[in-house]
Amino acid sequence: MTDQHPPTASTAHPAPGTSRGSGADPDDRDPLRVGVVGAGVISAQYSLAVQRLPQLRVVAVADAVPERAEALAAEHDGARALDVPGLLAADDVDVVLGLTLPAGHADVALQALAAGKAFYGEKPLATTSADALTVVEAARRAGRRVGCAPDTVLGTGVQTARALVDAGEIGVPHAATATMTTAGHERWHPNPDFYYQPGGGPLQDMGPYYLTALVHLLGPVVRVTGLSARPRDERVIGSGPREGERVGVTTDTHVTGVLEHASGALTTLVMSFDAWASRTPPIEVHGTEGSLSVPDPNHFDGTVEVARAARQPLRGAVWDEVPPRAGYLGAGRGYGLADLALALRTGAPHRASAEVALHVVDVMARLEEASATGASVATTTTCERPAPVEGLVELAGATTGGGPRG
Repeated sequence: MTDQHPPTASTAHPAPGTSRGSGADPDDRDPLRVGVVGAGVISAQYSLAVQRLPQLRVVAVADAVPERAEALAAEHDGARALDVPGLLAADDVDVVLGLTLPAGHADVALQALAAGKAFYGEKPLATTSADALTVVEAARRAGRRVGCAPDTVLGTGVQTARALVDAGEIGVPHAATATMTTAGHERWHPNPDFYYQPGGGPLQDMGPYYLTALVHLLGPVVRVTGLSARPRDERVIGSGPREGERVGVTTDTHVTGVLEHASGALTTLVMSFDAWASRTPPIEVHGTEGSLSVPDPNHFDGTVEVARAARQPLRGAVWDEVPPRAGYLGAGRGYGLADLALALRTGAPHRASAEVALHVVDVMARLEEASATGASVATTTTCERPAPVEGLVELAGATTGGGPRG
């Protein structure tokens, strides 16, 4: 990913505007009306979650393939298939949910904001930090909210781990490891081309999950160093109608780096499409009084374990499983948008925010810069740690018309 340094920015949440979709009426208990742009593979997961979230209702769908838009719209009572201009012009769309390929994320966000809509999109917010900053600044000028995945960090896995960190149960956190290794998405994805082009690769694809989790656990990053490699120049598609077809690789597929957090903690990061197997846990956080094992941040739940210093023998380790104690229960993709809908009612910041998403894009861009130059590189943005999800919260409901339960 080529990138120009944007101005240093600590972005603020846009002030609520005057339309219902921008949060003018905090007592409004009607669902946020959603227009979906992009009805590809990931839309199925969003569709399932939205159907059981009373905070949200899909009213329109647009896709470059009209049949896909029609199929997704049919899953939601009263929703209709439109083209993108029609969806953006629709008076009954409060927020645009952008589920296009990454290269289109910033463009769809800017179109939504220009049309007076709020926006929530799949990760990353944009494929360059300059484009991500453009989206955030446009949202501020328009007085509209922008949110961005991943919202997996709002589930019971990362939120329980965060509750332990915030309670001081491992003392002062000073180090972490974050590891994502796989042999490559071409083994299962029928059209994996974009994973191996600029803007793709393991860092751009999976890095947002891990980096967002690290921001929740340890706070923002101030400096990075790293190296990357491209062991293979082509990949072979392993399933679907293109099985056996070769795909060229034009981006690095193994990235390793060290992140310095503003708190002083150091994270060692490995993102790879070149590992056949690994026993390395997804995330571990080490503190002065213990260590924490955090589940895969690509999922909403999972087992959290803590190794307290007082219980450790001279050899081996004693890990205690921690029951879920915080986070959205039974969460799925789209819960970040529901969290935004709740925040609009009160004017409070939403957790899956553009501020965090911009910082994550910036960290990835600086890692790529460090890998290319061999230098230690300072980040150009910062953010606040989002508010934790206090306790275990149930958002899902049997209908789409009522308020939240929690």
